[in-house]
Amino acid sequence: MIVETPQLILRPVGTNDVSSLVELDSDPAVMRYVSGGAPTPRAVIEDWVVPRAVAEMSSRRGGGMWAALDRSSGEFVGWFSLRAPRHGTQPELELTYRLRRAAWGRGLATEGSQTLMRVAFDAPDTGRVFASTMAVNSASRRVMEKSGMRLTALHLGDDAETDGYERGEVEYELRRSDWESARFVWAVRGSTSELTA
Repeated sequence: MIVETPQLILRPVGTNDVSSLVELDSDPAVMRYVSGGAPTPRAVIEDWVVPRAVAEMSSRRGGGMWAALDRSSGEFVGWFSLRAPRHGTQPELELTYRLRRAAWGRGLATEGSQTLMRVAFDAPDTGRVFASTMAVNSASRRVMEKSGMRLTALHLGDDAETDGYERGEVEYELRRSDWESARFVWAVRGSTSELTA
């Protein structure tokens, strides 16, 4: 499924994206809240990230991983994903995203996230979409809030006694009941004109 937004083209991730994914994860600023700045090894992307993305896209659960391309230039700017938790039994999807530093501040994370919320809830089995980040990652938290999610949990890390809230992780969610009852300005339900198989 290819999804278009005003600024992005989201298409399924494939093996041809490995180099772009490696480059993205090599930026310490991009990886700051993911791995403390450490890059993801190429082998992990080739042997785990891309195969999992392909499997998720074909699972028919509404999930997948999309390469995000700048609509005007076609340049790879990052990725978005919806994935079912590996050991979960609930009808839920986790929203994740990662963008190149050059793409920050343009509203792309919010635009892509809102679009994938629509994709997620177009699947009739999705009961909830959730996302998490470090508590101090205010930019990502704003994206989640602009996507209609509400803060539902704060998980303190092992070193919470010394670092407190800064080391905690927050979880946001949007439940189907809220999606169906709320009036999101950006959500156009019932129309799939921007979605192509």
